[in-house]
This record gives sequence, structure tokens and C-alpha cells, in this order.
Amino acid sequence: MAPKLPDSVEELRAAGNQSFRNGQYAEASALYERALRLLQARGAADPEEESVLYSNRAACYLKDGNCTDCIKDCTSALALVPFSIKPLLRRASAYEALEKYTLAYVDYKTVLQIDNSVASALEGINRITRALMDSLGPEWRLKLPPIPVVPVSAQKRWNSLPSENHKETAKNKSKEATKSRVPSAGDVERAKVLKEEGNELVKKGNHKKAIEKYSESLLFSSLESATYSNRALCHLVLKQYKEAVKDCTEALKLDGKNVKAFYRRAQAYKALKDYKSSLADISSLLQIEPRNGPAQKLRQEVNQNMN
Repeated sequence: MAPKLPDSVEELRAAGNQSFRNGQYAEASALYERALRLLQARGAADPEEESVLYSNRAACYLKDGNCTDCIKDCTSALALVPFSIKPLLRRASAYEALEKYTLAYVDYKTVLQIDNSVASALEGINRITRALMDSLGPEWRLKLPPIPVVPVSAQKRWNSLPSENHKETAKNKSKEATKSRVPSAGDVERAKVLKEEGNELVKKGNHKKAIEKYSESLLFSSLESATYSNRALCHLVLKQYKEAVKDCTEALKLDGKNVKAFYRRAQAYKALKDYKSSLADISSLLQIEPRNGPAQKLRQEVNQNMN
């Protein structure tokens, strides 16, 4: 007796996923297409499910080297559910394969606005930045299409997804942490220039743009503690306290006596009402600089908040 063919959207999608895992990309694509037709025939709108099916079929096209259809399906997926990470990443990869570097840059950059820890997007930005510098020269940023501003609602949606949706991100973070690429002299120089550009933007009060410069600098070389602590300052000003804590922690991994990193992390912890952690950082700072006035004042403020 022949096995029963899938006859619901959910079953077709599950069968497509299994075929994809087995490396049968054409078969998976056909199953996703059947699911799409069935879903659209229902008449009742289900944009989330439809977006996933387009994105999944796009993954099949990408695996088979059909970048044009991959881009079309990703664009359809994003029209249904804007700022979804997977179709953005798949479209960026397809653009990159077609050497449409400015468009790939925009998609990778958009992903990093949603979650700045997605390693494939960080690595993509690194590759694309090099390609754009080589092909367009030092003014390459002026030739980029507009980069959309990701609304907070899209970031919250990603953060609220079930934990299994973040498995790939966690795996990439682990892989990135174990990777120890030594930057070339050219990379170090580019990182330095970008950091200085960030510093100038801070002086002008443009902290959002400064964060972009520091982030680009870190893509070329992530070995300078001050770049992290400078970006932390920007996050503090923008009230992005958790991001400030992360950057200060990275800075202190590189330089355990970075006074600014201790101070800024203490400020961030205070804003997050984690007073014990704030006092611990102030104590560490004062062991390095016992007469640091701002740290002594911050300690008084934290103690008052605890009482």
C-alpha cells in the first residue's frame, strides 16, 4: 500500500522540511509550493505561514544556485512579514552571489539592527565591506541604497520567539567565540580609522551613527578594548543599557584595567537596578584608581538607591 501523501499545509511543510534536511532541494521546493497553493486557496489570510513557506522555498533555490528566484521568494516573504531574519539573510546571500554587493550590505545591516549577534550577518558585512571598499573606493558609503530603520516592534518580535528559533544564533555565537582570526596590518589600520570617525561623531552628539562606525571598526579588528568601551558610551546615552553592559564586558576581557569600561558598566547596571553588580564594578575601578571622583560619587548614588 502506497504511503499517504500529505494533504494539509502543515503536513506539506513538515514533509518539505524533511526533504530539505535530506538534501532533496527540488523535492522540498515542490512540497513548499503545494503548501503555498493550498494555503492561498483557503482564502483566509495567514501571512506568517505564507511568509515562512516563501522563505523555505527560497532556501531551496539558494542551495540549488537559483539566486534570482531566491531573491523573489525572500522579497515575497518580507512583504508579508517585514524584517524577518531568515529571508533577509537568504536574500543577502543571493545578492552576494550575484555580486550585487550594495543590496547585500543593506540586508546584512538590517539583520544586525534586529539582532547584532547573528554571526552570519557579521561575517557577511565584513566580506561585503571589503568588496565595496575595493570596488567603489573610500566613498563607498555614499553609494549605498537607503538602509531601512528597523522598528522596535520587529526587534521585540524576534526576541520573543521561542528559544528554538535562536538555536542557529547561539550556535553561530559559539562558533564566532572560538574563532581566532588575527587581523592583518591593513585591517588594524582600517579599524583605527573607523574608530576615529566614531569618536568624531560622538563629539558631534551623533551617537547612533557613532555606533555604526565602532561596529564596522570591530569587524576589521576586535582586539581594541577602547572601541568596545566607546560604543558602550553611545549605548548609555541612548539608554540601551543591556548593550552597554555587553560592550563593557568585552572591553574588560581585552583589558582588565579599563577604567572607563568599569565605570560605564557600573552606570548601566545602576540604570538596570542591578545595584550589587554596579557596586562590584565601582569597587574594582577604585582599586585601580582610588581617587576617582566620578566613581566615588556614583558609589554614593548607588548606595542611596539601595537604602
